[in-house]
Amino acid sequence: QVQLVESGGGLVQAGGSLRLSCAASGSIASINTMGWYRQAPGKQRELVAAVTSGGATNYADSVKGRFIISLDKAKNTVYLQMNDLKPEDTAVYICNAYITTFAMISYRYWGQGTQVTVSS
Repeated sequence: QVQLVESGGGLVQAGGSLRLSCAASGSIASINTMGWYRQAPGKQRELVAAVTSGGATNYADSVKGRFIISLDKAKNTVYLQMNDLKPEDTAVYICNAYITTFAMISYRYWGQGTQVTVSS
């Protein structure tokens, strides 16, 4: 079993910053990738950013230059630093992790989500 616990969401004014954290725990042999998706009301879930265990990153075009994703492998924790937030960034942000367990099974896990609201 693997659990993902997210924190750091909240309400912020446009132009402000927030930092999201997602800690993975449980039967973890190795983390392959971790990342963040978001889903706004009436919209499809979309990838925001992802990072591999080797440090390679991928960002949605809409957040490039504003968001930074990082992975602390010692803590099995991924961070998303969100700067210059815009009202269109308002969504539930959901942590995602592709993990290999001690049973040598690789599986994609999802967090519960944390609300980010950006006021104009």
